[in-house]
Amino acid sequence: MKQLSQFLPFLKWFPLRADVLKADLIAGITVALFLIPQAMAYAQLAGLPAYYGLYAAFLPVMLGALWGSSAQLSTGPAAIVSLLTGTALAPLALSGSEQLVALAILLALMVGGIQLLLGLFKLGVVVNMLSHPVIVGFTNAAAIVIGLSQLNKLMGVPMKFGDHFFLDIWALLQQTTNTHIPTLLMGLGAMAIIWLLKKYMPVLPGVLIALVVTTAISWAIGFEHNSSASIDALADSEAKNLVAQYSRHNARLKQISQAINDKNQRAKQLQQSAGSETAITITLHSEIEMLKLEQASLMKDNRASSRALSNYRFERTQNKQMLYLKGHIPAGEHSDGYLWRFKSVQDKTVQLSGGGEILGTVPIGIPSFGVPTITWNSMSLLFSTAFVIALIGYVECISIAKSFATKTHQRIDPNQLLIGQGLANIVGSFNHAFPVSASFSRSAVNFRAGAKTGMSSVFAGLFVLLTLLLLTPLLFYIPLSALAGIIMMAVAGLINIKSMKHSWQAHKHDGFAAILTFFATLFYAPWLGTGILVGASLAIILYLGRTMKPRVLLLGRHSDGTLRDAHLNNLPTSKNIIALRFDGCLYFGNLSYFEDSVLEMLADKPNAKYLLLLGDGINQLDASGEEYIRQLVKQLRENGIATVFCGMKKQVLDVMKRTGLHDIVGHENFFRNEDQALESIYSRIDGQSTVLTLLQPR
Repeated sequence: MKQLSQFLPFLKWFPLRADVLKADLIAGITVALFLIPQAMAYAQLAGLPAYYGLYAAFLPVMLGALWGSSAQLSTGPAAIVSLLTGTALAPLALSGSEQLVALAILLALMVGGIQLLLGLFKLGVVVNMLSHPVIVGFTNAAAIVIGLSQLNKLMGVPMKFGDHFFLDIWALLQQTTNTHIPTLLMGLGAMAIIWLLKKYMPVLPGVLIALVVTTAISWAIGFEHNSSASIDALADSEAKNLVAQYSRHNARLKQISQAINDKNQRAKQLQQSAGSETAITITLHSEIEMLKLEQASLMKDNRASSRALSNYRFERTQNKQMLYLKGHIPAGEHSDGYLWRFKSVQDKTVQLSGGGEILGTVPIGIPSFGVPTITWNSMSLLFSTAFVIALIGYVECISIAKSFATKTHQRIDPNQLLIGQGLANIVGSFNHAFPVSASFSRSAVNFRAGAKTGMSSVFAGLFVLLTLLLLTPLLFYIPLSALAGIIMMAVAGLINIKSMKHSWQAHKHDGFAAILTFFATLFYAPWLGTGILVGASLAIILYLGRTMKPRVLLLGRHSDGTLRDAHLNNLPTSKNIIALRFDGCLYFGNLSYFEDSVLEMLADKPNAKYLLLLGDGINQLDASGEEYIRQLVKQLRENGIATVFCGMKKQVLDVMKRTGLHDIVGHENFFRNEDQALESIYSRIDGQSTVLTLLQPR
């Protein structure tokens, strides 16, 4: 059973006592009440239809608990991972489109694969590439970007997402006059409910209550108002041309998609019958590639057209015959009272929105299992993003798991945690889920609700399944602006400037890494992965910089008998003995600095006969360091100076013994502590074996 539990860690939960099962059931239902609205909001953040959040809140939640190592950790859609997904995919496909959905599912598979491999090969230490100050800077910046990315949904104003996030935000703010007031009020209302309940009644599920209230209001007032019109009904020629081009491109894209499928099937049939590539199949593959290039070009044009059309506001005459630009209705005509916005074009018919945006129809049931669409081109585009999300997701998980482990006295296995997250993403991708991670807010709810084992997450996932099977009609009228408000309130708690200040107080290098990561993430937004890579690179460079110039101290004898920094404590030193301490790993990067320090000390004491090296601060010795020590010992010996070592650590002595350096130095020149070394040195100098006069000027 013990060996089996290594592969099936959830077996450790059993047998479950009745009281534990009851506590987990209550915690699971409580978490599910937070999870369902959060999941839909984060799916929207990732650029997917909101109901895809429910798919990511089903199997991944359960698998992350079953194969993880933390009883309280709540896996599922998470703010930062969802934002990374959305920003990575935005330039590749239209928000909410089938292509973006397919890429998000493939991304989940790749993230899970990376995490699973890291876990199986016990490479959880790779997360150390991302230091705490880097994570702090990134989290603060990402929280700001997440909050600002929801402004357009809160205002009911379209937002163009390009390569420069803050330029897009500036363009959005210039459209404040187009704000849809009912949409804004709905979002602000949801935020107010969450804030008030959190402050005055924190035991209640504020997010769920806010969603229920705004959904009820949405249903009661008919928040959504849609209509349609023919392309010819557009009075503005520029808008009509854009819509007509969009429609033509859509029709051509359908033809191309069908042609690619037909040619792929024909190529497979020919290859199977011939047993190898033929001239015809090569031609077919070439034609497919040409069609894909045309497809990519048309999709790019359609994204541009859609963004341009989303900025238009139309007024419709009461007879519903013509659509004019806002403020351009001819004299004598009267508006129908709505300000219409472009949504899409279907079969030469323009779909319009004159009210707020709601969730709409959510498919009943769970999607069928299927292998994600895998292409080499897509994988190459997504690999760097997948690697960053895999690391960021794992950092979130391990930090959350450790924070609760200190309270529950659990033992957290980082590699098992990676395996659990990897399986959650992989299996989730086969069930139409996007990348997931852990959520601190949901984990805190799980902990406060009394979860004893990961079974609470299993119950939460089953409750989501129940929602998908029976309760989806209740989700129809959920306002998207309310979901945006939920996201903004959720990430507000991630902003913690004090933690960046704390990093600066701990060490200036760490503070600088946190600050640079913060501003780099903001600067490169929406490419958040670039920001954290900049921060991680800087942290590594600063670390190497510190190790390349470690402390090398000239020591003197203190009145209490210990050897201390002679310069700092104003201590006398011996003219016959140079006692120094090196604090750091002696490796190729700092040899030059160490050599300069030794030469400087030798120059200051030309009559010295002994060099005493205190090695209690040397943790590692690489081949370059060993070679330098070897040459130093020989050169000093030729000049009549003996080299003595004391307090050397086992791993350093092992290197010296394996390479023969220990024999070259001589067994008689190694001592356990400084007192033994100094007594031996002075007995050699004048035959006096006393510790009382050690290192006094002679």
